[in-house]
Amino acid sequence: MSSLRDLPSVDQLLQQPLVAGWITEYGRLQTLEALRQSLEGARNGFNRTNQVPQPEVLLKNAQELLLNWSIPSLRPVINATGVILHTNLGRAPLSQAAMQAIQDVSMGYSNLEYDLAMGQRGSRLVHTESLLQRLTRAEAALVVNNNAAAVLLVLSACARRRKVVISRTQLVEIGGGFRIPEVMQQSGAHLYEVGTTNRVHLDDYQNAVDEASPALIMHVHRSNFRLTGFTSEPSLAELAEIAHHAGIPLVDDLGSGALMDTTQFGLGHEPTVFESLAAGAELVCFSGDKLLGGPQAGIILGKAELITRIKKHPLARAIRADKLCLAALSATLLHYLKDEALREIPVWRMIAMPVNDLKSRAEAWKRTLGMGEVIPSQSTVGGGSLPDEMLPTTVLALTVGSPNRMLEKLRQCQPPVIARLEADRILFDPRTVLSEQDQDLLAAIRHIL
Repeated sequence: MSSLRDLPSVDQLLQQPLVAGWITEYGRLQTLEALRQSLEGARNGFNRTNQVPQPEVLLKNAQELLLNWSIPSLRPVINATGVILHTNLGRAPLSQAAMQAIQDVSMGYSNLEYDLAMGQRGSRLVHTESLLQRLTRAEAALVVNNNAAAVLLVLSACARRRKVVISRTQLVEIGGGFRIPEVMQQSGAHLYEVGTTNRVHLDDYQNAVDEASPALIMHVHRSNFRLTGFTSEPSLAELAEIAHHAGIPLVDDLGSGALMDTTQFGLGHEPTVFESLAAGAELVCFSGDKLLGGPQAGIILGKAELITRIKKHPLARAIRADKLCLAALSATLLHYLKDEALREIPVWRMIAMPVNDLKSRAEAWKRTLGMGEVIPSQSTVGGGSLPDEMLPTTVLALTVGSPNRMLEKLRQCQPPVIARLEADRILFDPRTVLSEQDQDLLAAIRHIL
């Protein structure tokens, strides 16, 4: 009869010839942990079966643990959902130039904080600031690690212990529970609400300025929902006029960071960075990895005096962008300056992709697989941008016996494939599948079917 005494010790398993190779490949600490967990699993199983696994089984279980531990948790996937800025899938895919820029600065040393002309310590802020100044004509710029941090930094540096006027129509919450009122509280600024949940008037702002002597007027773009019906709000230019007359800054949290007119692609109008600056906002905050199409970053543009104050705030160092972000963002901004964004930035290339091209790719997928149906459908921009806006597309639809099981198997492929389920059919949208991923996508589908 088997007993737990029949289990080999860790030292005995270490003597197995196979284990020496594991130590070389995975390291001694990981190998020991895998063997211990394999033995612990056997002890727990003994209570149910009264059987002790053979050493070969113990080693097999340990090897599976080592293999699983060696696979990076963060890895590339194929996005076949049709959601262009898919927050769960990393939002904006980077351009080839941006990826090359990351590789170039990561392979060795760089002049991140070194002035090559003067031969002395420099500032990491200059690498993107000059590009942003040329592109937007803003007086100054600062890049931090994301837009939530940018908003927090602006409020901390410019309005701590003072009031900030904002409309109740703009007290938004974005993904991850990021709420404007809570950010204000964290920054030390005091929220001064005006208007109602559906309507706010210019007099509401003027009265608040007269009564509260605020540090800032803040405008927040509702990028992830729409307010319709009996609603009204002053324009950004009207708010700027009040702010300028009172001698206080107007801050525009723009969110998505559009630098191109979305209406040319049949979408609704998304406010652009240029429009915010032209309307008179002294500070504009927006993301780098949404409609800008670059890496995760928070960008602050505006008056040099205010940006200088913000740069000197202690929080600025805690949330600064690293060299990889700055390299990728610089390459992305250059696409706009060179008037090649539509061709080189994947987000804009996907948005601008003609329906006929999408149909041709979906039909090619069907011919290769020898199955499926090519049907019209809708893509979305996603990423908290242009809510309810759709782009016409053509997808490959597969009808299978167990669609949820197939979706699960697709996620287990290398690389994983993320598709969408609609009316019991699995849809693959070519709009968000990079052209170089076609063969991997089709190989994954063929393998499962």
